[in-house]
Formats: sequence, C-alpha cells, structure tokens
Amino acid sequence: MGKVLTDEKLIDLFLTRGVEAVYPTTELLRQKLMSGARIRVYQGFDPTGPYLHVGHAMGIRAMSILQKLGHEVIFLVGDFTARVGDPDKDKTRDFLTAEQVEHNMNEWKKQAAQLIDFDGENPVQFKHNFDWLSQLKLENIIELMSMTTVQQMMERDLFAKRLQAKEPIQLREFIYPLLQGFDAVNMEVDLQMGGTDQTFNMLFGRDMVKRMLNKELFVRTNELMEAPDARTMSKSKGNGINLGDTANDMYGKAMSYPDELIFKALRLLTDVSLEDIAEMQTDMDSGKNPMTYKKIMSFEVVKVIKGKKSAEDAQKHFENTVQHGQADEENAEDTKVAGDMSIFEFLKNVTNGKESASQIKRMIEQGGVELNGSKIIQPDIVTTFSAGDVVKFGKRKFYKICE
Repeated sequence: MGKVLTDEKLIDLFLTRGVEAVYPTTELLRQKLMSGARIRVYQGFDPTGPYLHVGHAMGIRAMSILQKLGHEVIFLVGDFTARVGDPDKDKTRDFLTAEQVEHNMNEWKKQAAQLIDFDGENPVQFKHNFDWLSQLKLENIIELMSMTTVQQMMERDLFAKRLQAKEPIQLREFIYPLLQGFDAVNMEVDLQMGGTDQTFNMLFGRDMVKRMLNKELFVRTNELMEAPDARTMSKSKGNGINLGDTANDMYGKAMSYPDELIFKALRLLTDVSLEDIAEMQTDMDSGKNPMTYKKIMSFEVVKVIKGKKSAEDAQKHFENTVQHGQADEENAEDTKVAGDMSIFEFLKNVTNGKESASQIKRMIEQGGVELNGSKIIQPDIVTTFSAGDVVKFGKRKFYKICE
C-alpha cells in the first residue's frame, strides 16, 4: 500500500465541492486528512432501481479523491437494507424481493467503474451488507433497538410529517436506521458519506459507532441534484441521468434541464471551476443565450462520465438530430419489424415494453414521431413499413428497418 498523501488542493476540493455539511466539523475532518493517517470511508447505495445516476456520481467522485489520496474506500451495496426499505417521505416503501435486488445491482459495479477504480494499487472495495446483516439474530436486533427511543425516531422530519398527515408508519421502518448504523459499526469506518436525505440515518450511525466502538465517525453529507424534471433524482422513479445511459441519451437528458438549474448542475456534476461558473452565470444574467451554457453543462456532464471524445460525439449527435432535425441513421437502432401496421403498433413492437402505450400515443399525438422525416400524428392509421425506413421517436430515438 502506497503512502497516504496530504494534497491540500484535493483535500479542500473534497471538503467543499458539493458538500452540504460535515459532522462534527469541517475543520476537524481537515485535520484528520492532513495528519497523514489512513482512514476507512464508505458510501452505501441501496439497489432500489437498476441504475446509479449522476446524483450518486457526486459521492462516487468524492470517493475517488480519497482513493487517490491513498485512503481505504468502500463502495457498499445495501442489498439487505434495500429489502427493509429506507423510509419514504410519503408512504411506506414496498418490500423488494431478493430477485429484484439482484436484478437492480447487476450492472452497478460496471457503472461505478466509470468513476472509481476497483483495481490497481489501492482498489475500491465492493461490499454487500447482506454478508453481515443477514447473520444478525433476534437478540442482536433487540440490542440495537435498545439504543434508541420512539421519541428519537420521531425527530426524523418525514416520520413527523406522515404522522401529522395520518399516514401509516410501519415498525420495520424504524429498523432501517439501526441497520445502516450497524454497517458503520461492522466495517469500523472513520467516515461515512451520503446525500442530505440520509443525514438522519448517518448521524444515527455516528452515535452508534461512538457507543459501540468508542470512536469518532465523521459524516459528510452531499447536496442533492434535481433530475431534468426538476424533482429529486431517484433510482426507484428512474427520472435521473443514469450512469448506464449512452453518451447520447446522457447529453440529451442534460439538455432537458430548466435554465435555472444549469449552473447548479455545472457546480455539482462537472469539473468546471467555480470561478468560470460564476462568470458564465453573470453573462447569462446579462442577457446571453442560456442555450450556450446549457450545451457547455451537458458536454461537461458527459465528459466526466464517458470521456471527452464521447462528449464531443454526443454534442454533434444532439446538434444534428435535435437542433437541425437530421435523421441519425448511423446511431439508429436496427429493427426487422416491417409490414402493414399502425405507427402505434410499430413503436409498441420496437420499444418492447420500454415505453408504455400511453406514452407512445401521447408522443404521436404531440407530433413527436416521424417516418422518413414526415410527422405522423394519428396513431391508428395503417402504414407500410419497409427496409430502409427510419422512424424518429421523440427527439433522440431513431429506428431503422433493416432487411
């Protein structure tokens, strides 16, 4: 294992960019990182959906900084806690089966490997909390439960809101913070990271580590980034820019951000300097076209995840297909679906369940579907689909009928 580095620039970046808060204080964590001591850090990700998204990328990229500095970094898959279900602000989450969890986390390591290194001299460890949580006995659970009270649990704002709204709160939802806290105890970590939606759980774990291990657990909370629909990105809702997306889809989704989120996305999701971001915001506020800065943001988001060449290709694809309306046959998805049928039937076949019937009909009726450059707005009229035809679905999807 190589020497732990105390690069002030990297440490400052880790402690500031995208950081909401540090517990107990930023200065104490800075002192720890500048001491040269090797720390163990983790962030957990519950596989409630098949894709990690760029909101998660903030934490993963922060983990990569600590990896470069020589610290021990753990990417934890919450394959056990996902089955319990992190409490939701509106209602109790449904149980996930073992099969659903397995399906959801199937590609996660590959997705995360775009941003961190699972190999090399200081590899990030890829762990599953099923390995230890599934071994807990009832007596262990009762011991963990003795560390808190109902009153302490009700301090969590989402529980208080649901109680006020007379929405049910299942007892199993109280178990989740206990199990997440035990993850930190079991791995004997020095630092935990997660989104601000995890602050309650992480601070609960901080108290548990203090009581059970008599050691300090630092907590770094990451800011949350909205999805292009201006809601919080969610694995279960699937509304984010996903790390498993193609570069073209990633760029197109980023271009869907409203103007007011351009600079937040630049700050949280890219490596563009804060000075440059402030200058761009001043220019846009002075009347310059927001499209210019939205394209910069989209390019930089793709560059961080997929690399510069992929970002350049994605930008060119967007300009050709969306801005100039050209059919992109080179990147079209080939299909052998052909013959006499309605455009609705054709799209239902080629999308193969990825788009709902209502979404397809809505897209057609809103003029978002073209056959060889001509709009089709009536879903049920029978058309002949032949080899060489290109169907455009929405702004970025193309299907080319092959022999």
